[in-house]
Amino acid sequence: MSTRPLALVTGASGGIGLELARCAAADGHDLVLVARRRDALEALAGELASRYRVGAQVVADDLDDPSAVERIAAQVERPVDVLVNNAGFGIWRPFAATDADDLDGMVRVNVLALTALSRRYLPAMAERGTGGVLNVASVAGFLSGPNAAVYYATKNYVLALSEALAEEVRGTGATVTALCPGPVDTGFQARAGMAQTSMKSMTMMDARTCAEAGWRGFRAGRSVVIPGVGNKALAKVPRLVPRRLMARMVAGVQRPDA
Repeated sequence: MSTRPLALVTGASGGIGLELARCAAADGHDLVLVARRRDALEALAGELASRYRVGAQVVADDLDDPSAVERIAAQVERPVDVLVNNAGFGIWRPFAATDADDLDGMVRVNVLALTALSRRYLPAMAERGTGGVLNVASVAGFLSGPNAAVYYATKNYVLALSEALAEEVRGTGATVTALCPGPVDTGFQARAGMAQTSMKSMTMMDARTCAEAGWRGFRAGRSVVIPGVGNKALAKVPRLVPRRLMARMVAGVQRPDA
């Protein structure tokens, strides 16, 4: 059995998750790669095995299914040293115009699956005195977001949970980090419907830059990582602007196109 540490990465088939898997492999971790698309995961596993000489296990499953966490855990035969909760999606559409099943699915993936995976693996990390959880939140976690209300709310949850858990495990040797990027150039925007809003013209960070910043911060034990000067400034807006006005400002930025 390999003596390398093991990192489990959800949403590893593309975007930030794929780049975080590369970061972990470059840092000497074996990988468990989780996402819905088996073909993309197998291609990444082959790349990581060839480039970094690490082991890479593929687990194709959908975290929208409440039983997925148990199925994933049943396939992982070694202790997980690093958990990367990256899987998630957003919907840019007024609340009343969004299908209820779609909203429920977003909460299941962004909140419930992330919580269940953290609960399964973080306590053992704290007991062993090593390892950690890297949750991919968003700069949206500092804000409220009309026209993407539930997505923003899920990222508020991820940020708040991560900060609280970081304090709970402080001093144990385990850590928890929330990575809070702004817009990143991935397939997320197309699925979320951002191209139908005024946000389509915003400058986006590339996924590799975002992931590398997040991994560095995680390895340094930081509880919150916000990549990019503009995003750091945006995260400070709630300290300066009343919440009612903050929501109005965000609504103006991401209003649906006519």
